[in-house]
Amino acid sequence: MIVVFAMLGLLVGSFLNVCIDRLPRGQSIIGPRSHCDACGRSLGPLDLIPLVSYLRLRGRCRYCSAPIPTRVPIVEAVTGLAFALLYWKFGPGLELAIALVYAALFLIITIVDLEHMLVLDKVVFPGMALALLFSFFWPGVEELHMPVAWIPATLASSLTGGAIGLAGMALPYIIYRRGMGMGDVKLGALVGLAAGYPSVLVALLLAVISGGLVAGLLLVLRIKKRSDPIPFAPFLAISAMAAVLWGNSIYRWYLG
Repeated sequence: MIVVFAMLGLLVGSFLNVCIDRLPRGQSIIGPRSHCDACGRSLGPLDLIPLVSYLRLRGRCRYCSAPIPTRVPIVEAVTGLAFALLYWKFGPGLELAIALVYAALFLIITIVDLEHMLVLDKVVFPGMALALLFSFFWPGVEELHMPVAWIPATLASSLTGGAIGLAGMALPYIIYRRGMGMGDVKLGALVGLAAGYPSVLVALLLAVISGGLVAGLLLVLRIKKRSDPIPFAPFLAISAMAAVLWGNSIYRWYLG
């Protein structure tokens, strides 16, 4: 079954590439059919086999020989690997389905920000709605009892995490706007809703540490200058996925 989910991940990764290509342009992800951006020719079934088509065509369009972005097979391979690992961790069930959705969602956010320096509302806002829905079923969101008795404990945890994530990203945005975008603030809220409290604290801490280390390394290697922007959403999205999966365990380990 792990192989089956790896294959499923490859197919989903192909669809994620469509989302990554079209959403920043304001295009529909349903139609028209996939086509070469260079020559406009519609791609046939043999051109759309994940990974295999890229390797068989040697990374070029069958019709005009324009290069296919390297990102295409990378996203497909990463999605396939993620789906296989998540199946290995959870096995079949609702937890697996939720984890797969989060993996796909955070992967789209990561790649779009890397390529366009954008965090899209059309991805983040539906993600928030899903996170609130998932909080009723996801055991990774710890129960948080609040004075308002009619709020379910896991929903309370998700809402508290969302408020902390929003505040945690809004503060640097207010203090130093050149270093943070409004999209990152909204993403912080999504991360908190998905991870819940206290896992949101783990996500924010991991994002800051990993982002700082990578930024420092890029400066030392002179790949980036101090004035060059570095997208923060990928660090936040990857840390969010880690917190969704292991946030509570990391938090308890840290306290203990």
